[in-house]
Amino acid sequence: MGKEIHVHGGVSLQGRVRIQGSKNAALPILAAALLTKEENVLCNCPRITDVFRMLDLLRSIGCLVRWEEQGVCVDAGHVSLSRLPADAVMGMRSSLCLLGALLGRCGEAAMEHPGGCVIGERPIDLHLSALRRMGVDFWEEEGLLHARAARGLSGAELRLPIPSVGATENIILAAVCAQGDTRLQGCAREPEVEALCRYLVCCGARIDGIGTGELVIRGGKRLFGTSFRIPADRIVAGTYLFGTLAAGGCAMLEEAPCSQMEAVISLARDLGAVCQAAKEGLWVQAPRRLRHVPLVRTKEYPGFPTDLQSIAMTVLSGAPGTSRIEENIFEDRFRVVEPLSRMGADLRQLSARQVIVQGPRRLKGQRVEAVELRGGAALVVAGLMARGETVITGCPYIERGYENICKDLRELGARIYCV
Repeated sequence: MGKEIHVHGGVSLQGRVRIQGSKNAALPILAAALLTKEENVLCNCPRITDVFRMLDLLRSIGCLVRWEEQGVCVDAGHVSLSRLPADAVMGMRSSLCLLGALLGRCGEAAMEHPGGCVIGERPIDLHLSALRRMGVDFWEEEGLLHARAARGLSGAELRLPIPSVGATENIILAAVCAQGDTRLQGCAREPEVEALCRYLVCCGARIDGIGTGELVIRGGKRLFGTSFRIPADRIVAGTYLFGTLAAGGCAMLEEAPCSQMEAVISLARDLGAVCQAAKEGLWVQAPRRLRHVPLVRTKEYPGFPTDLQSIAMTVLSGAPGTSRIEENIFEDRFRVVEPLSRMGADLRQLSARQVIVQGPRRLKGQRVEAVELRGGAALVVAGLMARGETVITGCPYIERGYENICKDLRELGARIYCV
């Protein structure tokens, strides 16, 4: 993908597109590969910037990595370094899950406070407090966060006050290497957490309660390399579903994980779409005229995902009537309001958590900038809706989660290219 995306709107979509592997599943599974000393073959791993950065981090601590046609192979047989390069860690929030994996493999780690998208503070207190209960000491020195389990990791009884995906994954990664059992209550139920657990079970771990809000991780099991298929990305599938509603037309989203998308499909149907789950994926047909939805509220899984909130807001700008968006996960996820308003959307931000959408408004192509991953995808969807040409800069944000959003949408007939 180049530096700018150009979209010529007003073209309805039609055709088929295959949904890539899941970013949010691949990253913690790549971290978990550290816990084995044999080669892991991760099929369907997405070729996106965040994965490339994670692989660079793994190489930096001694892993052997190579791409093959079916996916990526990771051999962590000779991990030799527990300090990660600061510049790599600062660019990606998901590198934090290496903390639990490094503690499990090496018993210690030192890293910068992780960075990532500007969509809220996303404090790491939940991660640190849980790992302390498991025997980890933390301290800061020379700008680095140091962690050490001097007496080894121990199983613990833990309860998360909120179902944090990152904290849940970090605890799981540490707990499979701890002595004794860890009971984790109030954990996140996202499909990506389930995928991590199923990968670890394939490696020899024993985890009870997979897919529920309470996990019991039986620690101390020897883990082995395995072959595992990364599930399809439900957020990419949702992006293309809403892109079809925005532009009009119909599309087959091949391999879309329909069972993980109930809240997304429900909203699409409320907007007037026809959605049909099939063996090959999800078929979606846009309505002739969008319907407004009075309230869209983001929630932890299985609720409507925060990662699709800005994209849903874009589509709602073309629906007649008044809709309200309520963001309950992150406190700074309305950064797309300003560029959408410049394109002609009638949006009124009531607070850091609520936006009123008044439609229908016909958007007009503008030059706009992506400042975070999903907001960037929302601007691409806005370009599909708009009259004239939309030029989107800040493409590196979009590349973090989409293998090639331009190619995928061109397969559906969109007039879109990058330069």
